[in-house]
Amino acid sequence: MHADLSRSTFRPERHYSAVVVQQGRVQLDADANEQTAIQLHQARALTADLIGPHGGPRDAAGFRVEYVGGRHDIDTLHIHGGRYYVDGILCDADRPAAGVPVPAEADENDKGDEKDDGAQAAGQAAGQATAHWTYWDQPDGFRDPEKPGDRLPSPAQAPFVAYLHVWERAVTAAEDPALREVALGAAMPDTSARAKVVWQVLPLALADLEIEEAEPSKDTVREAFTRWAGKQAVSSARLAARAERPGHADEDPCLVKPDARYRGPENQLYRVEVHEGGAAKDATFKWSRENGSVVFPVDELDGTWVQLASLGHDDKLDLDVGDRVEFTDTAYASRLEPLPLLRVEELDLPGRRVRLSAEPEQGVGRLPHLNPFLRRWDHHEGPRHKGRTTTLRGGAIPVTEGEWLPLEDGIEVYFAKGGAYRTGDHWTVPARTATGGVEWPTDRARRPLLRSPAGIARHFAPLALVKGESGAVDLRLAFAPLAVDIPAADEATLAAEARARQEEQEAEAAVDAQEGDN
Repeated sequence: MHADLSRSTFRPERHYSAVVVQQGRVQLDADANEQTAIQLHQARALTADLIGPHGGPRDAAGFRVEYVGGRHDIDTLHIHGGRYYVDGILCDADRPAAGVPVPAEADENDKGDEKDDGAQAAGQAAGQATAHWTYWDQPDGFRDPEKPGDRLPSPAQAPFVAYLHVWERAVTAAEDPALREVALGAAMPDTSARAKVVWQVLPLALADLEIEEAEPSKDTVREAFTRWAGKQAVSSARLAARAERPGHADEDPCLVKPDARYRGPENQLYRVEVHEGGAAKDATFKWSRENGSVVFPVDELDGTWVQLASLGHDDKLDLDVGDRVEFTDTAYASRLEPLPLLRVEELDLPGRRVRLSAEPEQGVGRLPHLNPFLRRWDHHEGPRHKGRTTTLRGGAIPVTEGEWLPLEDGIEVYFAKGGAYRTGDHWTVPARTATGGVEWPTDRARRPLLRSPAGIARHFAPLALVKGESGAVDLRLAFAPLAVDIPAADEATLAAEARARQEEQEAEAAVDAQEGDN
């Protein structure tokens, strides 16, 4: 998650059940975050064990999908409300009721009365808003009818599967200003970030599931989807990190010598994140020494000039000429699509303006309600390779597998050969001045171990086989409540216990009455 963290310490393989706070000790963000992670892990594991990979409550199962053809408009799906669990994660499809504004006070003249009638009519229309989502307005889908890749395939030509894609991401005050406590003052940084469950209903062609049948059965589709989802959920990319290996070390290229040091002046949490996905020859990555948490809300975009809501709170968290930034917004952060990393060319500090090396992509950051922002990344050029500096591609660093790549201050990373990379996958590397090294697992010979990405964890569930106007085959699963009627034998036992308690109370009352007479 792109949040200002010291480090992330939760590891399910350690089997910790709770964080135990000790008196008189310093409290760290990592401790509180690990406790939350432990509880989430336990709750979701239990839910998945009881429900299975996915399912919804029998009487309130959400995400029923209904296809609506585009006779008068573009094709869409209706996504009906309710709850559904995917790998133990709760997804809620209920659409909040639209708010009704307070009508304006009536003026004495007729014009004022007309305004008031209009406000009331608007309020009534808002209150009568649709109770379901559609494919185009689902809260975290951000599908664009102008993009051919976003359009629904034609079920008249071939059925397709509508499925649920679920993942989590961090949300800060840059994207949700309501998280900022204004009573702390404008100069105060934001406080805590939030983890948000993102769900998206997306189409998938039967050919992608390797189904050749024109009319496949439910079981066939579910089995094929399970195989497909298993491949999508697991990343084959692997990375290792270490402090720099000095030039006089022995010939073992993996061994870290004791005098290898992290030379940074401060403790940092480095984030190495895949920018452009694909095979190694096509993939790129970016890195941040602040876990990608340095962001700047944007008030206005004018060509290559960006008006910022605020600047950084110190030199460490500010922008400078030459910095690489990602101009994005809530929609593109949810789409998991790479955007060009632009270069800061000029700063107007009094005006809180920044000139970028190019105009941001069309359609990004133009809508204020999507909360556009700049995210700073800390690489300025690619690592030196065989005496030459690697040229950036789209502002990001091309992935080079099988070699140690320097970041800065002695930190190096290594991509294993044969990986397939996905945009958004990332690793975090805590670097500490006290040890001059990084916190990274090693074997007994102190060789860094290759690790899978720390995120993004992707989860999938099939919803329906859409056949067009003729309907859709429901692929969801449902579970019944555990509570049932009390068996008759238990009723008799409870009745007997009640009679016994009543007789005991009557006996005690009789003894009290006799003692009172004496």
